[in-house]
Amino acid sequence: MNPGNTTIRDVARLSGVSPMTVSRVINDSERVSPETRKRVEDAISELGYVPSRLARGLSRQRTGTLAVIVPDVANPFFTAVVRAAEEVARRADYHVILCDTRLDLDVERDVIEELIAHRVEGMVIAPVSDRSAKHLRRLAEFGVPFVLIDRTIPGVDCDVVLGDSSGGARQLVDHLVSLGHRRIGFIVESDDVSTARDRRQGYEAALDAAGITFDPALVAQAAPDPGGGSAGMARLLELGDRPTAVFTVNNLVALGAIEAVRASGREVPDDVALVCFDDIEYASRLHPFLTAMEQPAETFGTLGAQLLLERIAGRGPERARVVVLPGTFTVRKSCGASRQPDAA
Repeated sequence: MNPGNTTIRDVARLSGVSPMTVSRVINDSERVSPETRKRVEDAISELGYVPSRLARGLSRQRTGTLAVIVPDVANPFFTAVVRAAEEVARRADYHVILCDTRLDLDVERDVIEELIAHRVEGMVIAPVSDRSAKHLRRLAEFGVPFVLIDRTIPGVDCDVVLGDSSGGARQLVDHLVSLGHRRIGFIVESDDVSTARDRRQGYEAALDAAGITFDPALVAQAAPDPGGGSAGMARLLELGDRPTAVFTVNNLVALGAIEAVRASGREVPDDVALVCFDDIEYASRLHPFLTAMEQPAETFGTLGAQLLLERIAGRGPERARVVVLPGTFTVRKSCGASRQPDAA
């Protein structure tokens, strides 16, 4: 018999007991004698029967399963977040379902509905945008705990793990100003994503502090990926008074921006200085290039999973917690600076 086709009734027939007794053995019920338990366990072993984790969970009112939902698993930042969250969950004897929404609200909605149907006990979520609010309200309706990472959503009250997007952006732009740049471009995603809003705020605050008039023509809205970075940089380079430096909302956008600069016959940093949020760990080891505000991605995942497990266990405080993690500013070749700036 194929183990994949073995049912609880097959186990019951071989061990000479009822399917209900087999179910009790599977769920560690005390209402089974040692002799019967051994007979059922021997039958399970002989048939190669694998009990459904979901079925076991429904009988215990738990499934031992969490979900981590991210908008782009190809982004090294989110890859590290997922890895760390999975490690915390595994140590707590939970399995993790990884879902990649691909920045698509419809995919996010379908994923959340499916996870609710499968009785996932909690979710760590980096939402697509502010419009994800209605999806998260569904979780609240079903009593599924969730923790937001990297992004906030207005009106959604829950635990959140964030980076200091506004402060980090200001530090990056301050650095460009200190190098003498006055025409500083910004490639950023839509304003309905909280990290984009916060980084725009930091960008504008740095310009204001330096006495530089904000020029909306220097802000290119684009997808937060290499394609968006390339398109955004191409638009900035077409300006009559083009920027001498550019700040990109993340590292993938920076890669696309560099491609566009080179395609135009120019180079980074000789013709255009560049800084970005988030580092690319392995690339920076092989060829230290990007000046970046590196966020502790693994800490995002670790804390997000820990806060979620506390909520599931009923140990979290009544008020939602907001954890803001500082970044690490690393100066490399892309900004044109010859050394790390002095600490303030």
